[in-house]
Amino acid sequence: MCYFHSLILGRKKFGTQGWSRGYNFNDGDLTICANVLHNYLAKYEQVPYDDLKYIFGEIMYGGHITDAWDRRTNNTYLMVLIKPELMQNCNLSPGFKSPDPSKLDYDGYRSYIETKLPIEGPILFGMHPNAEIGYLTTMCDTIFDTILSVQGGGGGGGKKDSGAMGILMDLKNRAPPDFNMFEIMQKAKNKEPYIVVCLQECERMNKLLEEIKMSLENLRLGMIGALNITESMEVLSTGLVFNKVPATWEKVAYFSKKGLLSWYNDMIDRNVQLQAWSSNLETPLSVCISYLFNPMSYLTAIMQVTSRKHLLPLNDMKT
Repeated sequence: MCYFHSLILGRKKFGTQGWSRGYNFNDGDLTICANVLHNYLAKYEQVPYDDLKYIFGEIMYGGHITDAWDRRTNNTYLMVLIKPELMQNCNLSPGFKSPDPSKLDYDGYRSYIETKLPIEGPILFGMHPNAEIGYLTTMCDTIFDTILSVQGGGGGGGKKDSGAMGILMDLKNRAPPDFNMFEIMQKAKNKEPYIVVCLQECERMNKLLEEIKMSLENLRLGMIGALNITESMEVLSTGLVFNKVPATWEKVAYFSKKGLLSWYNDMIDRNVQLQAWSSNLETPLSVCISYLFNPMSYLTAIMQVTSRKHLLPLNDMKT
């Protein structure tokens, strides 16, 4: 039970590769399951393995789990670990067999675990070795983010502000112009699916550009003393120095994990594609759907156009 508990908790460090959601497994689950196990062993001459697996997998630990695939993973661990062969040196994991209960007492169990247990790694959890790459990358990012967040409290404010101002003016000068929705709407005589997607994308891009330009201008005015520095300005200034996309921009933008400068260049490229599309509202021969705020809307438009052209039921269309 302790080994199973350690596997369940250990998978959490691999993020979504371990569990699709952050489940609240805790020592209380282990304690309750241990009490249940003790009662069953004291009451029955034959160990009811199936009953134990059901209680542990569907009720105790399974009570936290909401995803079907996660439940399957949890039950697979139980299927491999909770079985009669457990008392006969079966493999708990590669390179680690279950202790022989006929030869070991409590101290012997403890010594066996300390000397025989392999070094912790993805293989111990039944996962691919590459799973550790994501875990180590996330850990490094967290460490460096923590270092950046706590570094420099005094004496470096002027240098930080000057660096933020340089980045601010660069982003401000390179900001694309807003889309003139009135002119674009005038061109859109027929609201065909592709045109609707283009209009929606232009509106979303305008909202993002408005947030970017307004926040940058407010920060500039704050830095020169024309406005009081607010908490949102401080966050934006820190994001500029540390190459992080501000949360207020992410809220109205597309999903991306890039750094600020790469993210900004990417935003400009998206804008260029949208400018070419909205100039005459003719769908380009090649559309990079990953440049869209809502790629699924473009795929839906393709299905709508195809169904109308070939007189096919839209409900039967698949992407």
